[in-house]
Amino acid sequence: MNIPFVCVYIFILSTASAFAWIDYPADGFASMTHYDLTRDYIASCGCTGASTHYPTAALSQMAYGSSNSYGPGCGKCFKLTLLNTFMSNPPFYPEGKDKKSIVVKITDLCPLSEAGWCSGTEKRVNSAGHRLNFDLAYPSQAIPSNFFPSDAGKYGYADFGVWNISYQAVSCKSSWSGGKDQSALGSKPDSGGCCPADPTGSEEDTCPSYSDKNGLPPDTTTSNSRSVTIPTAVVFILMMISLYAITWV
Repeated sequence: MNIPFVCVYIFILSTASAFAWIDYPADGFASMTHYDLTRDYIASCGCTGASTHYPTAALSQMAYGSSNSYGPGCGKCFKLTLLNTFMSNPPFYPEGKDKKSIVVKITDLCPLSEAGWCSGTEKRVNSAGHRLNFDLAYPSQAIPSNFFPSDAGKYGYADFGVWNISYQAVSCKSSWSGGKDQSALGSKPDSGGCCPADPTGSEEDTCPSYSDKNGLPPDTTTSNSRSVTIPTAVVFILMMISLYAITWV
């Protein structure tokens, strides 16, 4: 029996079922980090490359709702507001014009880790004390270079790295800057992804959990695109597992 192959498969299944997905409220508090995302890159949700022309973010795995590929978090939009830093000494609290907010669309997954910023589950919080973490795609041409306030003269550096924030679920169509750009909405044709233009929570316009309901996601491609199907690689892997099981029993 091909032990390494099967072990990897079992590890993926066990990781997906070890924790329950986080049932978070429409508004609350979270932490925010930032990461590099290449312009026009097709991230885990399969959203169109043009979505990167506007503010996007990855959401921590247990709130994203999937252990691989697309998940229920894909396509959702949130208003994120900076509250304060906590790793600096003393904490930095933005005031006046530095009290900034931004509306992002979730296009990517921030993988669950043992102790990282995306380690929050229903039963444990991350080092910032939150179950949710938004990983902002930044620097980005879609976000002003001075979005994050700083005081380099006082602290000796400009990038605080991690922030406490408040979040609020909002409509993508009316609140996200890319909501009116059809090229930035939906999923890339033949990507095997799922990226609703404005998910509401219904099965018709919200992605299923890839690890729990590995069926056909809603067709979130643009009107002139073909329907999304299960990625060929996934089908091939499942076939190989069956073949190995039959051959080596």
